[in-house]
Amino acid sequence: MLGLSGSPVREGNTDAFLGRLLAFAEARGLATEAVKLSALGLGDCVHCNFCARRQTPGRYCALEDGGQAIFEKLERADIVVLASPVYLMRLSGYLAAFLDRLRVFIFGNLTAGKLRNKIGVSAAVSWLRHGGVETTHLSHLYAFWALDMIPATAHDCISPLGASAVASPGGSGEFVKGVRLGVALDEPGLRSGEAIMARALELHGRLLGEPGPLASRRGPRPGGRRGHRP
Repeated sequence: MLGLSGSPVREGNTDAFLGRLLAFAEARGLATEAVKLSALGLGDCVHCNFCARRQTPGRYCALEDGGQAIFEKLERADIVVLASPVYLMRLSGYLAAFLDRLRVFIFGNLTAGKLRNKIGVSAAVSWLRHGGVETTHLSHLYAFWALDMIPATAHDCISPLGASAVASPGGSGEFVKGVRLGVALDEPGLRSGEAIMARALELHGRLLGEPGPLASRRGPRPGGRRGHRP
């Protein structure tokens, strides 16, 4: 599992939330890694179409920066988590710029389709309880769909679109002196992260041919066959 943090804040709320999501997966046997995009000095896609015609093994993009290492990590990952703070009702610029670079997996002469059927998880941290988490999730989900990935969604949490947390007390927007990582106090948000991650792990198991928890929990409906409605 690979987690990409789009926050410019070192060890801030988004990084802490991403860490909780990865820890949930680690506790269930998955190897995880987190990458902080703002620390890598990545360039923007310049639409030169190098990736469409001139890719070679070990070089997917014309830009010579840290992008290649992340592309290769993405190829190896089964599950990808996009974690962003909410800025102006949308994902951060760091993450948006890097998602543009992922066109190498759509048009690449060597890498087109390499992210197909990988599982995508959206995570967002806002200051206010409904201060843009779902529009941020949608930005992430649009990227997953464009890359032919499978988004992990769940209804039994704050937003069915992704893991959703707030950095202010209860999403009130109030500053509390001495509290730097308000996300750690957001119990509903942390539970939403667990619900989305549980779904991602279930999808992962299904793709590996393992029976999921829903399969073992469901039985024939009372009064009829499985799925029969009276």
